[in-house]
Amino acid sequence: MSKLSNLGHRLHRGEIAYDFVGHRKIWYGVSILITVVAAVGLLVNGLKLGIEFSGGADFTTAKTSISVADAQSKIEGHTAGHDATIQKLGSGKLRIQVSDISTEASKTVQQNISKELGIPLKDIDAQIVGPSWGKEISHKALQGLIIFLVLVVAYLAIAFEWRKAVAALIALLHDLTITIGVYAIVGFEVTPGTVIGLLTILGYSLYDTVVVFDGLKESTKDITKQNRYTYSEIANRSLNGTLVRSINTTVVALLPVGALLFIGGGILGAGMLNDIALALFVGLTAGAYSSIFIATPIVADLKERDPAMKQVRKRVLARRASDATKAAEAAARGEEPADPEDGDGDDQAEAAAAGAGVVGPRAQGSAPGSRSGGTRGASANRGTRGGRNRPSGKRR
Repeated sequence: MSKLSNLGHRLHRGEIAYDFVGHRKIWYGVSILITVVAAVGLLVNGLKLGIEFSGGADFTTAKTSISVADAQSKIEGHTAGHDATIQKLGSGKLRIQVSDISTEASKTVQQNISKELGIPLKDIDAQIVGPSWGKEISHKALQGLIIFLVLVVAYLAIAFEWRKAVAALIALLHDLTITIGVYAIVGFEVTPGTVIGLLTILGYSLYDTVVVFDGLKESTKDITKQNRYTYSEIANRSLNGTLVRSINTTVVALLPVGALLFIGGGILGAGMLNDIALALFVGLTAGAYSSIFIATPIVADLKERDPAMKQVRKRVLARRASDATKAAEAAARGEEPADPEDGDGDDQAEAAAAGAGVVGPRAQGSAPGSRSGGTRGASANRGTRGGRNRPSGKRR
């Protein structure tokens, strides 16, 4: 078994874990840095809008052996003073786009292309897109995005709570900013395919975040009835429990998208695939990152400010201090430290928390003061341990 496969099995069984929530300041810093780079790229380069948004002319030639580089050099200076974007289509045709030109100017450009490339005028199909149509499409796309975000926040606030809704919204805006910034830095055109890709990644990112939040909701439903773990520690355990699922889902989604981007767009030269695939590839990666490293830590930060969670943290720290004092006194007397699980008076609440996934096998990121290895899971399963030592007084 390979090291990577072994790591996956250990993650799935809960034998190892990572303290995502505890190191949240690092992830916040990384996200801020990436977002700033994306924003700077957007401000410096701007978005290269396709003719669908800026208006212009789209010329498609008949099948030809002329390469993109040759066509670019031949028609340079013959496109009415505007830059031309040339793509080689899979059928061997050339697609030449010239943005922001009038109908009259497009006729002149069409004749120039026919003359310079040696292609009969009748074999060059021209389509004119007015800028007013592009503005309307842009307005509709922005309107749809705003409605989507409002509905998402409302749904999450009802299904979970407002803190999770805020965290999910921040994660979605994080994914959008990075994806748009990459588009500006790379210089890809923004087309209707790009809009489709952006809306798709928002749905995917939201799905991954909801899966993590659902596990967190189950794990913390009885948190106020115990005094062993803080909200942040339970959130981290829950996040590690869904980590393998998130990784598998992301990898499976990225494989076909990567094929579209690098093979379909890069090798086969299908331009429309580039527009959709780049948005999907960057957005899926950013969405997986934000659901793990951003959304849950933000929820933990917000919840730790809640008065009830502050009381839980206070009890947890007090118990740990008491356990540490008892252990030190026992060590001074040369006795074996008492089991902190005995006599704590809250076994039922902790058993309920264990059933919700709070208590599990020993993990690298487990809470301080927790017992090691399978003894935690075993003690949860023993559940009736007090039956041997506590309630009825009868022993079988």
